[in-house]
Amino acid sequence: MSRRGAARGGARARVYRELMRVGRGEVTTYADLARAAGIPGGQRAVGSMMASNPWPGIVPCHRVVRSDGTLGGYAHGARIKEGMLAAEGVRTRRGRVVGFEGVRHSWRRARAGKTRP
Repeated sequence: MSRRGAARGGARARVYRELMRVGRGEVTTYADLARAAGIPGGQRAVGSMMASNPWPGIVPCHRVVRSDGTLGGYAHGARIKEGMLAAEGVRTRRGRVVGFEGVRHSWRRARAGKTRP
């Protein structure tokens, strides 16, 4: 594998690892996830990684939304993403997370070892 391919694989692993920290009932944004994985400005790259996630049942890519709280895309369709979020307690209305800031994952809190009540 080329050095560049290995670097991309490393970035994907970091993104998936960070995403695994986002709990049920929480969402994060493409930009926040990119920053947490050490790829500032890499929200488009994160979006591509989510779209090609080979383990959607393990790596919860449905928990990643746009910075304005709208759902963004999902490989299996927006209705499926909305349903998965609803099953975890995240409410949506008209393609947007209701109470977005209240369910937005806090990387600072996660790093301190604290979890949501």
